[in-house]
Amino acid sequence: MRLHVSVCVGVSLWVATLPAAAQWKWKDSRGQVVVSDTPPPRDIPEANVLQKPSLVVQRSAAQLTPTASAPAAETVAKAKVDPELEARRKKTETEQSERQKAEEQKIAAQRAENCRRAKTQVETLDSGIRMTRRNEKGEQEYLDDQQRSTEMQRARQVVSSDCR
Repeated sequence: MRLHVSVCVGVSLWVATLPAAAQWKWKDSRGQVVVSDTPPPRDIPEANVLQKPSLVVQRSAAQLTPTASAPAAETVAKAKVDPELEARRKKTETEQSERQKAEEQKIAAQRAENCRRAKTQVETLDSGIRMTRRNEKGEQEYLDDQQRSTEMQRARQVVSSDCR
């Protein structure tokens, strides 16, 4: 009877520790130990990972054994990369490149608009039409030759910088 109770208690304790074996443990950037059921963030170096779930360790060991169809170096490279982390990395890279492309398109559109406006300004100033603008008081005043040449110089600088 005592043996039966001891075996039941031992099996119960063993079963209770199984979820703990499926835990990740690592030191974060502040040096604190973090325990989680999800893998650590990508910015945590491999040296700071203190414990991996037994399934990940077994999978890594199985991938380390070279097969006849895959070279040993390729197998080792696959073993070092967790598929979930690799998927997150690829997703982040894709999102980052999309954001960068969107920003570049936005800047290109702004340059095109600046170019168009500057060319229109140069054409208007070259035409000789009398031009006016509002002063600080809101009054309309005509541009003299000096002001006109200054405006022409500014517009040509914008054309040279934005119209490539």
